[in-house]
Amino acid sequence: MSTTLNGKVALVTGGTTGIGLATARHLAALGAKVFITGRRQAELDAAVAAIGPAATGIRADASRPTDLDAVYAQIARQAGKLHILFANAGGGDMLPLGAITEEHFDRIFATNVRGVLFTVQKALPLLVDGASVILTGSTVSIQGTANFSVYSASKAAVRNFARSWALDLKDRHIRVNVVSPGPIRTPGLGDLVPDEARQGLFDHLAAQVPLGRLGEAQEVANAVAFLASDEASFVNGIEFFVDGGMAQV
Repeated sequence: MSTTLNGKVALVTGGTTGIGLATARHLAALGAKVFITGRRQAELDAAVAAIGPAATGIRADASRPTDLDAVYAQIARQAGKLHILFANAGGGDMLPLGAITEEHFDRIFATNVRGVLFTVQKALPLLVDGASVILTGSTVSIQGTANFSVYSASKAAVRNFARSWALDLKDRHIRVNVVSPGPIRTPGLGDLVPDEARQGLFDHLAAQVPLGRLGEAQEVANAVAFLASDEASFVNGIEFFVDGGMAQV
């Protein structure tokens, strides 16, 4: 059976680059009408052009509840409902324990935890019964990672959100799952280190993956599309690792 999303309406937050962009493009190719958010207008416009006529871009910062209100108001006007929510906006940078600042903590948790919470909460009036909610996690939700503790803790929180929200939303048959990528070749991964150290980081991470390589954004998009589709109708509350086995063996 081939996945189809014909007639579905989807929102992808953080949809202008990397995994978000690849997923939005894939959902659109499978027949969905896709709304994407991003903080920078130029990147948003480029992403919409790359996805095609099924895409609508809305400039928004997922860490700001007022921005989210505007996003859902526009979706309500233009589509009236949501079948798929991919709460993907997030990010983080590396600092060892002794160097962590309040700004570092607040910035990462504002987007990765508070932003995810209100992205989902504020979507509830638009989500149809039986909708699919997918949250972006990470292999660091179950692994310790030096210099990455705040980001890792934020993704562990996201993992528990899915467990708890699957129960909160059970009467509406809304499925809530997490897709947790391993090292994926995206601009965000490369930006963790200076340009001259990028290839060294990629080689180091690839050596830790049993498949011996980094993943590609499209490979995560494939997993999200499955979780979003009716083919995953009995899949709920899981953490779906797309990591080449990195956190599994």
